Amino acid sequence: MKKIINTTKAPAPIGPYNQAVLTGNTLYTSGQIALDPNTMELVLDDIKTETRQVMENMKAVLEAADMTFENVIKSSIFISNMNNFKQINEVYGEYFEEATAPARETVEVANLPKFVNVEISMIAVKQEQKTLYKKSHRMYN
Repeated sequence: MKKIINTTKAPAPIGPYNQAVLTGNTLYTSGQIALDPNTMELVLDDIKTETRQVMENMKAVLEAADMTFENVIKSSIFISNMNNFKQINEVYGEYFEEATAPARETVEVANLPKFVNVEISMIAVKQEQKTLYKKSHRMYN
């Protein structure tokens, strides 16, 4: 069974999709671009500011599913110019602990929605409380 995840703290979908779908304990997010959720205007001041807006949008989606960046197991980054990789990577890295960072691919593409410079999607997994209880229960028996 799937649960649709939506929050007003991230941009509303601009097409026939949702911000994220939770199935079991796995969250699949749609790609986020640098839309300000309050104004629905693009934040394109510079590549670092754009990337930070994307990551803040993703943070809001994760929080709506009661998760954090620590739950992320896979990221996909789509960029329109590989020359921006270093700056995008710097901002992206601020949101993860290097030792537990997720798997990731970064792909240069010809165009992105609204002709932005970066789009990021993620897959996150949350360990269920029941599983935690079973594990701790076994340790004491």
